[in-house]
Amino acid sequence: MTPALEHLQKQLKGLPGVGYRSAERIALHLLVEQPQKLPELVGALQAAARSVRRCAKCGNLAEEDTCPICADERRTAGQVCVVENVPDLAAIERSGAYRGRYHVLHGKLSPIRGVAPEDLNLTALTARLASGEITELILALSNDVEGEATCHYLTERLPADGTVKVTRIGFGLPSGGGVLYADPVTLKSALEGRRDYS
Repeated sequence: MTPALEHLQKQLKGLPGVGYRSAERIALHLLVEQPQKLPELVGALQAAARSVRRCAKCGNLAEEDTCPICADERRTAGQVCVVENVPDLAAIERSGAYRGRYHVLHGKLSPIRGVAPEDLNLTALTARLASGEITELILALSNDVEGEATCHYLTERLPADGTVKVTRIGFGLPSGGGVLYADPVTLKSALEGRRDYS
């Protein structure tokens, strides 16, 4: 194996869900079977790296200051679903059960892993809460210890006047499971079966 091919495989293996065998297959496919597709793939990666960034309002992926969801006036503006990561947001969108807006934390509190409140996208959420735009906060975080700790942390920082209703999805999601791996029907049930969280 050449050093360049070995380096390519190592980089591919670093991607989520790609093991040694898959990295080898992808590398050989691109270099041997479909080399004409390489420039297009490299160009797409470079273009995405230049233009895709975090939405200034919610933390979703965007090419402008705000993402298409925040810019969509047909969505329920006061209803904000808090998720851990962008793939969780995408999973809920695929379910078709939710027409509000989102807030992406980009993680959850985890003292063991060294993830503190300042490591999460909380400043923008605090600003949204202070502005009075949020009437319901839907907590769609993992049903595990870290997810629960993050939910508790968030509810402790809500306005004390009770103007923000807090609900938590959970019905249909297995304990220790996350939003990302739930099927659309389960996510729909979880959103419809949300409960008050306080």
